[in-house]
Amino acid sequence: MTTPRIAVVSAGLSQPSSTRLLADRLAAATSRALAATGRTPLVDVVELRDHAHDLANNLVTGFPAASLREVIDQVTTADALIAVTPIFNASYSGLFKTFFDVLDKDALVGMPVLVGATGGTPRHSLALEHAVRPMFAYLRSIVVPTSVYAASQDWGASGDGDRGLVDRIDRAATELADLVGNRRKPVDPFDEPTPFEQLLAEQRA
Repeated sequence: MTTPRIAVVSAGLSQPSSTRLLADRLAAATSRALAATGRTPLVDVVELRDHAHDLANNLVTGFPAASLREVIDQVTTADALIAVTPIFNASYSGLFKTFFDVLDKDALVGMPVLVGATGGTPRHSLALEHAVRPMFAYLRSIVVPTSVYAASQDWGASGDGDRGLVDRIDRAATELADLVGNRRKPVDPFDEPTPFEQLLAEQRA
């Protein structure tokens, strides 16, 4: 049995950030869910703030720097993705969107994805459904049913607030773990090209 790889993308801007905290909790819950089935994953965490300049340059030049290329490969070749963004102006952050803008349009086809977001108020929770989920649907990823939003009041809360966040994290992580290993990657027609001799023979026939 191969070791599954989980890529975690955090678009938090500060250090520490609630966005990274949520990403870590989602990754830990997913690791537990996979371990319960006998699969202990490798987890690669990407802090987008560390690549902000390279992402801007990639948009302008069309080519990623070596360090950004490595990060892109980590994400696109993973068995599953956890993607977490802060919510600004009722949508994902520009840094978050920029990273997915520089990926090849087919890079995340069939990728199991768990989406999460953080914000200052619970009123922005639906941004996951009207902005983040549709973006991954456009990229033809498989987004788990449960998305996880954490408002400021969810952190350090005692009682129902924190319990609700824990329940959402565990439910979403279990859904993602169930999809790991089932990714269907698109067929590259150039992987096994038709030999020229065969093409020539078919043309003559």
